[in-house]
Amino acid sequence: MTDKNHNFLLKQKIRKHARLQRLSLTMTQQDEAAKRVANIIGQDKRIKEANNFAIFISFDGEINTNYLINMLWNKNKKVYLPALHPLKNRPLLFINYTPTTSLVVNRLNLYEPPLDFKKVLSLEQIDILFIPLVAFDYYGNRLGMGGGFYDRTLQQYNNKLSCFIIGLAHDCQYYTTISLPIDRWDVPLPEIITPSFHFNWNQSFYNKKQN
Repeated sequence: MTDKNHNFLLKQKIRKHARLQRLSLTMTQQDEAAKRVANIIGQDKRIKEANNFAIFISFDGEINTNYLINMLWNKNKKVYLPALHPLKNRPLLFINYTPTTSLVVNRLNLYEPPLDFKKVLSLEQIDILFIPLVAFDYYGNRLGMGGGFYDRTLQQYNNKLSCFIIGLAHDCQYYTTISLPIDRWDVPLPEIITPSFHFNWNQSFYNKKQN
């Protein structure tokens, strides 16, 4: 078996396990986790200075982002949601999302704003980008759902980004005993926030502070 095939099978195994873990959380646990993550982010000094936030609509047991989105709206911040580019294998588009926006279902059965290029904001103009994930490890390696949409998007911009990139996850999505299998196209995250911890790899040392 080649290394590529081995990585693929191992990723699929971890992905399945991590998804079952977060889907096993009760509605009460999900709600409490969402509130705690929104509260952690709301206390971050960077929120006050930032204006444009890219975030995601949760599904499949991901951290519920509704509390966070409403908090940002209440602070008069602009929120943008990812949308699939009409051409395949292209970076994600980020479209303005307001309380009156009617979402549509895309080809992956995920909710996104209707495609309107007048409401698209380039990733260079985003101040803080929140990213979903299925699992992560000690080094900030991220395992997504397997579509590669965020990896392609971040690779497209390479080192041109000045925004803060932050993953959001449940505590149970942190793999403490293994390093996740990675491929050359995988992009690690500089920060990840869970209900209990803020993992920060931005500094020259590994900093894990408990919330």
